[in-house]
Amino acid sequence: MSTGQNRPRIGLVGSEGAYGRWLRRFFEQRMGLEVFGTDPGHTGTQTPEAMIEHCQVLLFCTPIRHTTAIITDYIERAAGREKHQLWLDITSVKNGPVAAMLHSQAEVVGLHPMTAAPKAPTLKGRVLVVCEARLQHWRGWFGQFLTALQAQCVASTPERHDRIMALVQAMVHATHLAQGGVLREYAEELGGLDALLPFRSVSFELDSAILSRILAMNPAIYEDIQFGNPHVIPMLERLQTQLAKLKSSVERNDDTGRAAFRQQFIDAARETLGETAVAAGNYSFERVGYLLADLAGERSISIHLPQDQPGSLRRLLHAFERHGISIDSIHSSRTPAGEVHFRLGFSADIPTPVITHAIATIHDEAIGVVLENVC
Repeated sequence: MSTGQNRPRIGLVGSEGAYGRWLRRFFEQRMGLEVFGTDPGHTGTQTPEAMIEHCQVLLFCTPIRHTTAIITDYIERAAGREKHQLWLDITSVKNGPVAAMLHSQAEVVGLHPMTAAPKAPTLKGRVLVVCEARLQHWRGWFGQFLTALQAQCVASTPERHDRIMALVQAMVHATHLAQGGVLREYAEELGGLDALLPFRSVSFELDSAILSRILAMNPAIYEDIQFGNPHVIPMLERLQTQLAKLKSSVERNDDTGRAAFRQQFIDAARETLGETAVAAGNYSFERVGYLLADLAGERSISIHLPQDQPGSLRRLLHAFERHGISIDSIHSSRTPAGEVHFRLGFSADIPTPVITHAIATIHDEAIGVVLENVC
């Protein structure tokens, strides 16, 4: 591997988007690499010519609808100078971008991180789909890149990726967007989401959270996932057919309709998924349910441990132990800045003054910083 491949300059095309900014931090802070950035929608960034001339790795993190055209433009500008480069993309549709990159002389891999730009510094615990198309001289460095990302990598062809994304992404989004439409139509009669959540089940709370997540993010992303993948229309047709069958069974409202419901929507689905997958999925649901119950507890404190090192959490827990306090639940989360915060829940029978004394100990001994106290 050449020196340029050991410490290549990274060119981020689409550097001003959420993922572009995250990738810049990742390459600079986790891999110690120099990063050039350009964004077609922003002035003051690098020119495509500078990216081609000075970077050895180009990574396209641009909107789905524009990615193929942007790659084609870079190929024309490079005019063969990309021969010794590595080109990557991270769009949610892979067939078009990978096919476009293969028209270059660069080595090519399509990537799809199955998460929005994370708050964490790596993709640890998240899935990364890897569509290796043309990789030879850059294989060693690319392996180092994947190792640094710490993602759960899944290999795929672009075609298979896009067919699966019609289910994993587009179908999930479509069903929740349809739920949002139904909730909107019922809002005048029953109220909005705030009026419904007091009656929530775990399932409704999770579905509401997913819908809210979609509505809180960049709508162009969800639009392109529906409109930019040719496998979405057949999926929507099948989804529509299944809903029509469900409606038909319920409309019958007799033993025949109920039997059809059980056979088509319960028994057949269970057989297809398999007992192992059903049991694992049910267990995951129960775990999430317990988590939501913990987070809904009325007595809790949130704490940041500035000294993020071995033993910090033990010191925190020991402070409560010294005051005879049993902790009902403990959960961690990460802020956009990367700080780890702990949320500790307490039962109603622990006197508030006892918790207050423990908090004073945490402060006096500089164990942590209490961010929120709901006790």
